[in-house]
Amino acid sequence: MDARFINPVIDAFRDILPQLGFADIQRGNIRMGTNSVESLGVTVIIGMTKDIRGNVAYNLTESTAMAIASTMMGGMPVEKFDELPQSAISELVNMVTANAAIRYEQMDLKVDISPPSLVVGADFRARLLQEKFLVIEMLVNGLLVQLNLGLENVQG
Repeated sequence: MDARFINPVIDAFRDILPQLGFADIQRGNIRMGTNSVESLGVTVIIGMTKDIRGNVAYNLTESTAMAIASTMMGGMPVEKFDELPQSAISELVNMVTANAAIRYEQMDLKVDISPPSLVVGADFRARLLQEKFLVIEMLVNGLLVQLNLGLENVQG
């Protein structure tokens, strides 16, 4: 998988999250994933089509999702991962992926993104379009968010 097609997502993640109140964004380990993403508790999947095709699955624990949603909502306490924090996490994914799409456009690659699909529960696996994908750990103020990137350049 070519880093030129992965970096726009990582760079978008690093640029958008500080705008939402997160001071410390670090990249952790990178590994290859195969077959499916095993949920950590909250998984948001968003698709890409046109010149870049595939999926990005944002994967995090429910407690991490609640902490991130709380920060996004100005520190409002989040004690249950209900509709409001779910909406905040979906919007975060939308913002990051849309920003990545803009970065692809700047590389002369046309990209459309699908609406995010949020799934709650730790006992499931999500199959991405690509059988092999990158799993990139991002630490957001010390909280783990996995970026599972199964993307390919179909432009050639």
